[in-house]
Amino acid sequence: TGAADAVEARVSGPAPLPAGLRIDLVDPGTDRRGTTRPAPGPVRPPAGHGALPRGQAPEPAIVDRAGWGADENLREPQFGYTGPVRAAFVHHSASGNNYTCAEAPSVIRGIYRYHVESNGWRDIGYNFLVDKCGTVYEGRAGGVAKPVMGAHTLGFNTDSTGVALLGTYTDTEPSAAALDGLAKLTAWKLGLNNMDPEGKVTLVSDGGNLYEKGAKVSLDVISGHRDGFATECPGKLLYEKLGTLRSKAAALQGR
Repeated sequence: TGAADAVEARVSGPAPLPAGLRIDLVDPGTDRRGTTRPAPGPVRPPAGHGALPRGQAPEPAIVDRAGWGADENLREPQFGYTGPVRAAFVHHSASGNNYTCAEAPSVIRGIYRYHVESNGWRDIGYNFLVDKCGTVYEGRAGGVAKPVMGAHTLGFNTDSTGVALLGTYTDTEPSAAALDGLAKLTAWKLGLNNMDPEGKVTLVSDGGNLYEKGAKVSLDVISGHRDGFATECPGKLLYEKLGTLRSKAAALQGR
């Protein structure tokens, strides 16, 4: 991985948020931005598949970075990778729920710009984002099927993927469509390494405000941000749905 992803750091004194956009400021990551990068690829449809073995799930349709209008001149050109993805951390963007699904790309562009220009990260922190209609979006660049190292859960960005549900779920229930989108995504992504969405995994902390560096921590394979870092994210009502999410994802893997 690149140096920007090798050392995690809290961001202090971030610049003001874009008008109408509020971000969960306790989503710390590690990152520096750069200047040039290759052109994005086409929108990625679901991969064709036949009968999948137990423990795997079909790839969902994913709107790629070109599809949501990412300015590829913002991010650092190199890609950072980690080991095989063995856990998924669920977040909410804390950017409010008064968006239409047609406006979701604009919300993602605002988060992207904030993470890079205000936080100084190399790219958007989340590996994936899902809107309230269940549409899945590519987040951090580097290949959706590859173990791209994100900046989403301080201490546990290694061997994990970070998925943000667009919206604020402290007092608002996530929609059934949103949970379905999260389930399809996590079932597929975790299935690439045959990880059981209802299982447990031991990760080694890189250091954060809950676990010291080097601590071996047993976590749910699908965890909330707050399980690895002291934060309200992903919001009380989304966090309470993680059991349902795990069951849905496991069923999609044929478990």
